[in-house]
Amino acid sequence: MTTLVFGGNGQVGQELLRALAPLGEVIATTRSGALPDGSACEVADFDQPGSLPALLDRLRPARVVNAAACTAVDRAEQEPEAACRANAQAPGVIARWCAAQGVPLVHYSTDYVFDGQGTRPYLPDDATAPLGVYGRSKRDGEEAVRAAGGRHLIFRTAWVYAAHGHNFLRTMLRVGRERDELRVVADQIGTPTPAALIADATARALRHPGGLSGTWHLTAAGQTSWHGFAEEIFAQALAAGMIGRAPRVTPVTTAEYPTPARRPAYSCLDTSSLETDFGIELPDWRDGVGKVLRELAQR
Repeated sequence: MTTLVFGGNGQVGQELLRALAPLGEVIATTRSGALPDGSACEVADFDQPGSLPALLDRLRPARVVNAAACTAVDRAEQEPEAACRANAQAPGVIARWCAAQGVPLVHYSTDYVFDGQGTRPYLPDDATAPLGVYGRSKRDGEEAVRAAGGRHLIFRTAWVYAAHGHNFLRTMLRVGRERDELRVVADQIGTPTPAALIADATARALRHPGGLSGTWHLTAAGQTSWHGFAEEIFAQALAAGMIGRAPRVTPVTTAEYPTPARRPAYSCLDTSSLETDFGIELPDWRDGVGKVLRELAQR
């Protein structure tokens, strides 16, 4: 059974190519037609949603996993049409093709569909209220996938990072080697989630015999701030001998670090339905930090 992975060059996409391999042939797509290792793959341009049905008709996959998205949160504020095409229109086109062909679709969404005013982890059926263009475009993508009427598995996740790609952990290690002090936001709360965990849970869900359809939350367990995340990165990197010294990490408020897009202040997600429905045990977020740091050290 062939699985088509959109966004094979992203953080989650690269991990999916590994995690889904035991399920059968995996075909990757990127906008450029190349994967990070230089190998060729299929071309899929989410800035041209109308081009996607022809690709799907030619490949005829048995499963589709959409890990492609416009994730530049601040840039989306300046380029709302592009964010809409990539995050809402393209997923809708894919979902309608999958529904017509009876093909299950996995689609990833985000904690940014919520406004961050909650006081307990958000449930999958809680009302959405995105604060900016990125969150709205991802919410609209969810709605387009549901409206198509086919079998779908929407996984909302958050604070994704890996040993590859552009992410908070890699940025902290880089700037931490260059500076004695870092100022990191301490009043935004969420859950750092390794891309490998998302990919492994996706593979587990696709193996599940129940044919479930719906929306679930998929993050590591626990919660922290960006400041707490940074401190854990440096503490574990120092203990592993990856850095010679840890910089001082000074907490700052969101107001002291303004960005074009508003971020939710509290975006923890309740994962209990995912754990119950698919029998998946989610590790503490600190465990993921250690695994990714070990992978970086091995490189």
